[in-house]
Amino acid sequence: MTIAQIKAEARSAGFAARKAAFDKGQGQAAELLADWLAPHAGRALSGYMAMRTEIDPLAAMAAHQGPVCVPVIMGKGQPLKFREWTPGCAMVEGAFGAFIPAEGAWIEPEVLIVPLVGWDRRGYRLGYGGGFYDRTLELLRSKRPTLAVGFAFAAQEVPDVPIEPTDQRLDAIVTEAGVIHFG
Repeated sequence: MTIAQIKAEARSAGFAARKAAFDKGQGQAAELLADWLAPHAGRALSGYMAMRTEIDPLAAMAAHQGPVCVPVIMGKGQPLKFREWTPGCAMVEGAFGAFIPAEGAWIEPEVLIVPLVGWDRRGYRLGYGGGFYDRTLELLRSKRPTLAVGFAFAAQEVPDVPIEPTDQRLDAIVTEAGVIHFG
């Protein structure tokens, strides 16, 4: 079996686990995320607009004391760019159905809240397969220290995410069950 096939199977299981967890609710996950982010006040933060059964970081994004932005997909094989977001700003549908601010400054984040399909205790995440966050984190980390916190349901944990040399590790994961720091 190829790594692509292994990841495809893992994604299928991850989506099913996420759906089941989503149906139960995210509890205090956003509050735990806001607490994790508090020491990073003043630093540019990237969040995301939750889609389908993703855990929703909106409350933590709104509570952040500093600039907040959301990812914009510029094209296949390219790193993400990030547009300034504020609560209530005008949003439009972007690539893959994710909502993005209709206008606003481009911001380079120092802390990223990263959505995912699965995660493991080594700090690896299973994404959607486009490599957008891996490319972006590699680029940002080549310029300066950049933190990546996964935000997911505890049920999305897997024993071992299948990894490739291009996969970027998370610094922490926040779930409704708590926070785990890596490295």
